[in-house]
Parts: sequence; structure tokens; C-alpha cells
Amino acid sequence: MSPIEALMQEHRLIERMISQMRKNLAAMEEAQHVNSKFVDVAVDFIRVYADRCHHGKEEGILFRELGSKQMAQDHSVMMQKLIEEHAFARRATSSLAKANEGYVNGNRDARKDVYKFMQDLIELYPQHVEKEDNKFFGPSMEYFTAQEQEAMLGEFWEFDRKIVHEHYGKVLDELEKTVSV
Repeated sequence: MSPIEALMQEHRLIERMISQMRKNLAAMEEAQHVNSKFVDVAVDFIRVYADRCHHGKEEGILFRELGSKQMAQDHSVMMQKLIEEHAFARRATSSLAKANEGYVNGNRDARKDVYKFMQDLIELYPQHVEKEDNKFFGPSMEYFTAQEQEAMLGEFWEFDRKIVHEHYGKVLDELEKTVSV
């Protein structure tokens, strides 16, 4: 397996979540209601899996390594645009979480913001994934030897291992701050 095959497998899971977000958004708009539990799950997925895990490997490993290569100008420009799209996704996800919290706390007008930020993510990810899968990943691997690709893949696996422990460590930290009754 190559580094881009691993990243493309992750894209398939992200596409599945975006599909669920699209279906749930349509149902919420039809009912003029927010399914706050679904929004919480979607936010968690985007934050932990799509951003921290997937974008983390792209930015923290692949793009870092590409930064040490003499890249063609169009590849360098595309990589910067991908980083900007990751930042946009982070902002939209944070705004979605905040709007959902407002809705849960009784602000029914926040419903429109929930819809807007979900729609922003639904529109972003398909074109973002298509750009990476079909225009960037293939050419990016041409900058690396087989040994460099193998080392990168090993770093991906180590990165994933740490993410699981980090994520659930934070979950427990939050649980330990509260008392259940």
C-alpha cells in the first residue's frame, strides 16, 4: 500500500459521512428541526477523523515532506489551496458545533446556522476529495522514492495509533471533571 492509497481509503469514509450529512440535512430542513445528536456525531467525525486524523497526516506528514522537495509551481499552489480548504473545514465545523449548541440551549434561530454550516461542509468535501484523489495525490508521489513512501506510510500508522490514545485520553479527562448522578 502506498501513502496515497491509505489517504484515499480515508476519503471513502469521509464520503460516507458527507452522504449521511446530506440525507440528515434534507430531513432536518423538511421538519424545520435540528437533530442535535446527529450534528454532534457529524462534528465529532469531522473534527477527529477528517481533520485531526486525515488532514493531520496530509499536513503533518505528506505536505511536510513535499515541502522539502523542489515542487512544480502548480503542485505547490494546489497544496496551498488544499491547506486553505482544510482551514475552511475547521472553521465551518467549529461554527456548526456552536450553532448546534445554541439550538440545544433554546435558540431556535440557530437552526438556520446549523443548516448553513452543514451545507458548507457538504459542498466542500466532495470537490476537495476529488481534487486530492484525481489531481494532487498521484503527482505528489512522483517526488518520493519507494523507500521514502514506505517510511511515510509507517509514519501514518504511528500517527493513527497516537490519535486513538490522544482522543480517548481527552474523553476521559472530560468525564473525570464531571460527576454522574
